[in-house]
Amino acid sequence: MSSIDALPPPRASPNQEQIQSDALEEHTDLWWSREPVKSIVCYCFSVLLILACGIGGIVLLSTTTSRSGEWRLAVGATLCILALLILLKQLLSSAIQDMQCLNRRDHINMLKSGGLSDVVVFLVSSIIILICGVCLLVLSVSGETPGFPPILVTMHSVGATLIIVGLIILVGVIIFSLVVFCRSCVSGRFHSRITEVFSISGQLHQRQNTTSSLANLI
Repeated sequence: MSSIDALPPPRASPNQEQIQSDALEEHTDLWWSREPVKSIVCYCFSVLLILACGIGGIVLLSTTTSRSGEWRLAVGATLCILALLILLKQLLSSAIQDMQCLNRRDHINMLKSGGLSDVVVFLVSSIIILICGVCLLVLSVSGETPGFPPILVTMHSVGATLIIVGLIILVGVIIFSLVVFCRSCVSGRFHSRITEVFSISGQLHQRQNTTSSLANLI
């Protein structure tokens, strides 16, 4: 038997993409930048929601009079507080990312822009806006609130606007969640198929090497 036949069978070259992905997984600071499109969309929507709630609340508070002081004060304060809470969430996520105090991937995926925390914030915001709109609409239609007809008309228009905005946010959150869920299912199936292909090809390569070595021995 020659020395060439005594050499071990050649091994398959490692997957370079797998090596690069494993190297990236070791850096926790890079987990925050995963899925940049989703993060950018959620961040821009958060900014728009902060501006809309803040400006709407300030307008209602600034136009408060003695005749329509109660509902304008209540809805305006609610919108301003909602804008501050959304801004606080964005600042908290940025601070945690800068301090790098999280090492678990599930926590980072939950708190980063576009994660589960953004979905919860948008869902709660839509529910709060819908509740404010429905309350104003019911009070304006029932006529139980004392006031002049122009005040009731303004209350009705503000309530209808809040309901429309709340429904748009709610539908957007549902569509966004469904798209993310479908993409995760598709990517999971694709990854499992790739793993099966690599494992089967590796087993076939090992069998071919074993067969060739046995033939050389014979």
